[in-house]
Amino acid sequence: MPLSILLASIGSSGDVNPVVGLGIALRARGHRVTLATNELFEPLVRDCGLEFAALGTREEAQKMMDDPHLWHRYRGFPCIIRGAILPNIRRLYRIIEERAGDSTVVAATTLCLGARLAQEKLVVPTATLHLQPSVFRSHVDNGHLGGLDMGPGMPRIVKKAAFWIMDTLVVDRLIGPGLNTYRAELGLAPAKRIFASQIHSPELVLGLFPDWFAPIQPDWPPNTHLTGFILQDSGGKPLDHAEADRFLDQGAAPVLITPGSAATDRTRFFAHMVEACRATGQRAMLVTNHPGQLPRELPPGVRAFPYVPFSRVLPRCRAIVYHGGIGTLAQAIRAGIPQVVVANAHDQPDNGRRIERLGLGVSLDEHRFGVREATDALRTATGSREILDRCRQFSSKVDSEAACLRACALIEALAPGRSP
Repeated sequence: MPLSILLASIGSSGDVNPVVGLGIALRARGHRVTLATNELFEPLVRDCGLEFAALGTREEAQKMMDDPHLWHRYRGFPCIIRGAILPNIRRLYRIIEERAGDSTVVAATTLCLGARLAQEKLVVPTATLHLQPSVFRSHVDNGHLGGLDMGPGMPRIVKKAAFWIMDTLVVDRLIGPGLNTYRAELGLAPAKRIFASQIHSPELVLGLFPDWFAPIQPDWPPNTHLTGFILQDSGGKPLDHAEADRFLDQGAAPVLITPGSAATDRTRFFAHMVEACRATGQRAMLVTNHPGQLPRELPPGVRAFPYVPFSRVLPRCRAIVYHGGIGTLAQAIRAGIPQVVVANAHDQPDNGRRIERLGLGVSLDEHRFGVREATDALRTATGSREILDRCRQFSSKVDSEAACLRACALIEALAPGRSP
């Protein structure tokens, strides 16, 4: 029996694209699928055959991307709270309330707190989708949090103290008043320790990454399942695709350099990487939809492009230098090319450390990133036979189709009367 499945995602292209891929797979299995996300992604959602519900305006998305604090290590998350989490709690609850029925199932990404409210108040079957392991808390191995190595070597008491400080001084203080005001209107008790109690569905938690990237920890939610990476990156303009193909045909495999779809102020990043390419003699593709951050003059063999699907170009590249976003990371692993991660904030430092730990590339801190560091990292990534062999080995481990099938079956099983 077909279900009415509502997917929800808050974030940039790297957060939305995997959910689009999941929606396409669910629709192919006969379900009616709606994706609630920012207006910025409406053309993509509709072009992929999914129904669309607006969760935030294009102007709100642009305002957030233009905020100079968005990629700051400590100020970035408060920026996301103010610009994306809080405004969308009521909106998403109302979207779900309007669509709730006997066949309704919801699957929403980490920051969609309105979905958890609807699950609690309206008893709508709900799955949480976590795209990156950094949103799971663990007193055993919590990876890399900001500037702290929270791995097994960090004493548990220190991890507990760090989480307490984060909850008390940041999360509960900034999210709590707005969230709990709405909870009171709905007749629900106040929530405390919001990122421990409100971001994981008690019914089903899906980590959209594989266990070899981040294994399940013993203190993660017991209903957690890891599906693997779901790859989806359709879009872009045919003329830009053709230009990219021509550039790739004209010489040696280039290095692809991108700061991510939401980055608008990475002038220093691009300047340093252009100099590193000049010093190492590399051809390069600079990919961004915000050309104002590019150097005015580019050396021969270095070209700038707007968005192009990475699944199309990365297999023909020599390496990638990027911000560490999880969507780009998954595409780079699948392409089997070395990675240089220049992490800014949020999940990026943890993603970069995991790439380095797997032997797939080099991880750098954007706050200590200069031409020399860029040049050395590029030489290491493109000159190491060991890194290249590891990349080719892990490429075959990424099976997006199998990940989709696993996620679909688990989401379908949430409906009354169904089982996995």
